[in-house]
Amino acid sequence: MPDLLAIILAAGEGTRMKSARPKVLHEVGGLPMLAHVARAVSGAGASSIVVVTAGGDAAIRDAVAPSAPEAEFYVQAERRGTADAVRAARGAWERASGNVVVVYADHPLIVARHVTAVADLIAAGADVATLAFEPADPTGYGRLIVEGEQLRAIREQKDATDAERQISLCNSCVMGFRAEILRDLIGKISDDNAQSEFYLTDMIGLANRAGLTVRFAVADDPDEVMGVSDRTQLAAAEAVFQRRKRAQAMQAGVTLTDPQTVWFSHDTEIEPDVEIGPSVRFGPGVSIETGARIRAFCHLEGARVGPGAVVGPYARLRPGAEIAEGAHIGDFVEVKNATVGKGSKANHLAYIGDATLGENVNFGAGAITCNYDGAQKHRTVIGDGVFVGSNSALVAPVRIGEGAYIASGSVITEDVEPDALAFGRARQSVKPGRAAEMRARLAKSEAKSTTLPKGKR
Repeated sequence: MPDLLAIILAAGEGTRMKSARPKVLHEVGGLPMLAHVARAVSGAGASSIVVVTAGGDAAIRDAVAPSAPEAEFYVQAERRGTADAVRAARGAWERASGNVVVVYADHPLIVARHVTAVADLIAAGADVATLAFEPADPTGYGRLIVEGEQLRAIREQKDATDAERQISLCNSCVMGFRAEILRDLIGKISDDNAQSEFYLTDMIGLANRAGLTVRFAVADDPDEVMGVSDRTQLAAAEAVFQRRKRAQAMQAGVTLTDPQTVWFSHDTEIEPDVEIGPSVRFGPGVSIETGARIRAFCHLEGARVGPGAVVGPYARLRPGAEIAEGAHIGDFVEVKNATVGKGSKANHLAYIGDATLGENVNFGAGAITCNYDGAQKHRTVIGDGVFVGSNSALVAPVRIGEGAYIASGSVITEDVEPDALAFGRARQSVKPGRAAEMRARLAKSEAKSTTLPKGKR
């Protein structure tokens, strides 16, 4: 197959998003729309990738880098349509020796096979090709004017006649060209239209007038070529993404007790025989191993949960949380940048941050690791078989040796040797009868205050 240059158009204004953030950086499944598209063109085998942006936003480059670290970037200084955006990448397509595909960056659900479908038409002999689809409501989309297998024109909604607006076959988000055809025709596009813009779709009419072959492929799933121009459409794309991730998880052997309330990230990894309860949300970077149970109302991000472990309900795993095989993280427990060893348990109301817990540790209710001194984070290391009593505070940096016992209510500021019993609390003092005396004194004071004039109370 000839070399394939992919040009991603990411310079749209996105004013309808009402956001200071570029439209293509808004996320679906925790991943910027632009990053989804970069994945698709990379997966389609593009030999080089170019991104056309509206300016030098570093976040744009960061979104593309994981899928296309060698991508080039060009700036469309004045946004005057899609053909104008492609012209901005002249330095790339002028030297292209094979074929070119142009993909719009605000279509986050596109997959590699759709890019490949257009590239294959060009490789098979078409001079120009596009990807079509049939939406439930074609309003707003360019309509395809077709005669047999030949695509004659794409008519934008504002320029279409009433008859053309009845056509259900619409233009989507991928166009392809032989590189020499692109070089020959793109300079001939005019802005004589309702928007006074340079439409890339005008290449279809120009190619027909030149006697060239113009073909189209049809996307098998309209949702996968869904465009996003505002927050309502962004939510619709997210809903489609989540619906598919839930179906994929269940088909792979994961139990979702209430599927509609579980939210996945683009990179969530869950092995078979995992049970996910209601209202669980996965942020980026989560993996769950076989047999684990994630109970209701948990939030996980950047965490790994080992086989047979139990998390929740109402637990939060933050980045760096590593929950080993058979460990238990219970309700209202937060774990951050910490390893909880095999069989260890923190069943209620605890904070474990910047810590290493060995195996079979009992971390009591209300216990915390005090990891931050106001300037730096410090680590707590807890050996195998340690018992940390309720409402204890372990002030890092500190090490608790294997088998040690931390008495409830202790504040531990120094290392504890293995098998030691550590107390770090004030001595209890009991004053017999003092409570009754206090109540009597308080009652007398209250009675006196009610007999004073209002201004003197």
